[in-house]
Amino acid sequence: MMPEEKKASAPTDRGNMVAAIIFMLGLGTLLPWNFFITASQYFNQRLSTSGEAGNHQLNTSGEPVKEYNYDSWMALLSQLPLLLFTLLNSFFYQWVREGVRVATSLVAILLLFSLTAALVEVDMTPDTFFSVTMATIWFINMFGAVLQGSLFGAVGLLPARYSTLFMTGQGLAGIFAAVAMLCSVLGNTDSYKSAALGYFITPCVATLGTLACYMILPRLEFARFYLRRRSRDNDEEAKMKELLPCADAHVESIKGVKHLDADGKLMGEPGERSSVLFVFKKIWLMALCITCVFAVTLSVFPVVTVRVETVYKEHAKWDQVFTCVCCFVVFNVMDLLGRGAPSLAQSPSQGSYLFPCAVASRVLFIPLLMMCNIPASKLSVSLFRHDVIFVAIMALFAFSNGYLASLCMAYAPRLVGHRDCETAGSLMTFFLVLGLALGAAFSFILGKLM
Repeated sequence: MMPEEKKASAPTDRGNMVAAIIFMLGLGTLLPWNFFITASQYFNQRLSTSGEAGNHQLNTSGEPVKEYNYDSWMALLSQLPLLLFTLLNSFFYQWVREGVRVATSLVAILLLFSLTAALVEVDMTPDTFFSVTMATIWFINMFGAVLQGSLFGAVGLLPARYSTLFMTGQGLAGIFAAVAMLCSVLGNTDSYKSAALGYFITPCVATLGTLACYMILPRLEFARFYLRRRSRDNDEEAKMKELLPCADAHVESIKGVKHLDADGKLMGEPGERSSVLFVFKKIWLMALCITCVFAVTLSVFPVVTVRVETVYKEHAKWDQVFTCVCCFVVFNVMDLLGRGAPSLAQSPSQGSYLFPCAVASRVLFIPLLMMCNIPASKLSVSLFRHDVIFVAIMALFAFSNGYLASLCMAYAPRLVGHRDCETAGSLMTFFLVLGLALGAAFSFILGKLM
């Protein structure tokens, strides 16, 4: 018995190698898409038939420039595949091995970004370029949904702190994008194609690094112990059935005893995952919370926050970088700090009624941000005009987003058995994306009202 128990004990994460890889996987998951967003000026210029950025212009023939509404279509065609394929991944992930799903998604994302980078130097008509770009956005988010769902499910098999590290890595991707945006604003470069080429080469390299990290992960003893424990349990169950072919009733009784939850209810057979519905019943509150967190965030960021203006209009340089610094940089830095905070303290606890109350209270940020210095606002007056007040509200807004989202993702796997952690992770990813989609939809309403 002693050798068996010793063998089953968890090894240590030597040199925090697994922690570093999980962090890099989180970074690589969102880094490509964040860099895609920062190149919006490049896309708008490519789609302008007059060769100038902006709408309502005239071309050389005196006819109005066709408006492609790139930003609106980008939001729509990014959220739809994320929502659809995250849902499909939650139900059908058992049909395809995790390694195949992750590797295929990363290779596809790499190829799509390579194509986008190559098209920087290719002359195309605006209609053709728009169609290719929209198709790229759709497919890159389709594969991104499968990638995130698969990695969240795998990370859910590890101890809870690794979920926090994964989301912290995702938060750092936003900082990379914000810094890149700031550099593009300060650079004042006339060659937008050169800037765009640099943007798209960077996520290509990052995606290669993410793929390399994922290939290394199962070779580390600590990760192998947790990621393959389910397979060992399945093998043990198969051996039990071979050794006891005539003792089915006894085996069934063992199954029931081994898989009781905290309430004493049967959780399912060893070696078999519970149904998706069963897992959802266990984690529905965490799923609702993470949906609310991101729905509130996306409803005002960036559609409302980018409309806030500085009171120091006389300082041209500050006026130029105000939105980039006070909106994007502040948000991404504080969001990253919020995602990392649960590794130090986790409060409110998963069983406390204060947790859903804290999530619901974030709705107050919507009117607070709308009452900042937005001169053209038709919906409210500017009560919080000073830049410092806007930065303070943005900091709390972003920190609470990262902190509460990380707690949701860390708490959900604790509510189910080990074999259902991957299902819980996939479901939580779906509801995370559902929150993004709901927030994006509501942002169109707020945008029109503003």
